[in-house]
Amino acid sequence: MMKLRLKVGPKGQIVIPKILREKYGIKENDYVLVEVKDKELAITRAPSIEETLEWIKLRRRRLKAKQANLGDLAEVDLEEFNEDICGR
Repeated sequence: MMKLRLKVGPKGQIVIPKILREKYGIKENDYVLVEVKDKELAITRAPSIEETLEWIKLRRRRLKAKQANLGDLAEVDLEEFNEDICGR
């Protein structure tokens, strides 16, 4: 496990070092997910829109769904979604 000491700026911002952004595929204007684990924060790359759409297509195939209806996403298990997309 690697630990880095990062300075928090006046607006609560931190800079993810370039080597880590490259390793985890985090690019400018991407989004990240911050997960609270006990007394720690875990930062992971959020799935792109393309990855999200692909996940939805695969899920529809798995469930043999013919057409999505308004409100169907209310039934989506976001933890399963995060595990499927982010590999966690």
